[in-house]
Amino acid sequence: MSVKIHQKSNKLKQAGRALLVIIGGFITAYGLEAVLIPNNVSDGGVTGLSIVGSQLFGLPLGILIAILNIPFVFLGYKQIGRSFAIFSVIGIASLSFGTTIMHHIPTIIKADTLLVTVVGGIIIGFGMGLALRNGGALDGIDMLAVLLSRKLPFGTSDLILFLNMFVFIVVSTVFGLQGAILSAIAYFIASKVIHIVEEGLSGSKTFKIITNQPEVMVETIRDRLGRGATYKLVQGGYSNEQFKEITCVINRLEESKIKEIIREIDENAFVTVYDVAEVRGGSFKKHDIH
Repeated sequence: MSVKIHQKSNKLKQAGRALLVIIGGFITAYGLEAVLIPNNVSDGGVTGLSIVGSQLFGLPLGILIAILNIPFVFLGYKQIGRSFAIFSVIGIASLSFGTTIMHHIPTIIKADTLLVTVVGGIIIGFGMGLALRNGGALDGIDMLAVLLSRKLPFGTSDLILFLNMFVFIVVSTVFGLQGAILSAIAYFIASKVIHIVEEGLSGSKTFKIITNQPEVMVETIRDRLGRGATYKLVQGGYSNEQFKEITCVINRLEESKIKEIIREIDENAFVTVYDVAEVRGGSFKKHDIH
């Protein structure tokens, strides 16, 4: 009985994720058709190439988005997995359909180039981020970058930047140099919004602290922040002295407070800070502060 309940719950979660991916596709389509394209501003990636093709050859944008993304969906299936490929197909189909039905909707912003790039970037970034957060992608260029990074001596982010530089050069042939620059700005804004939507506004950070007063540090962090911490024994490469390295996960709102605690207890403490995409379970639990 419990297995059936679990399966039903899992199916509902999958359906909810699929719905959010679809919504993400429609939001992105709205940003393209109501803000960017009417103002001669494009997007990056496969969508940008599809917009150029639509303008040059008069083909429906939705059809081009669907066709050009087919090989990248196959790459996603081979490199990332079946579930990702399925949700990406759902997202790309939603984006394609959305651009078709929204093709003649009124433009909400005209002429103001700065406002166009900001609003357009925010809208499409939110839509793409919503899709990515729920397991699907609306554009295949990131999948290509992941594959190339395994074959070439470059990082994924470097390859994404390089591939999009090529896209914006192509965009300049249709929208001109100004249009290509505005498209790059809109894409940059969209990428930042995607990051926020994927990780959330609060986010988390991991602090690793090596101090000569580890017990006092942990006690104070627990009392004043309500955060637990763990120890790991580390050894100095030069002195061969052993230390207790403290690991503590906090949210970004608590960052200034923990830095203040570290300065008060040991201003010479060695501290490294990492961004954390997600935290679940474990003992990194927030306790009440009295």
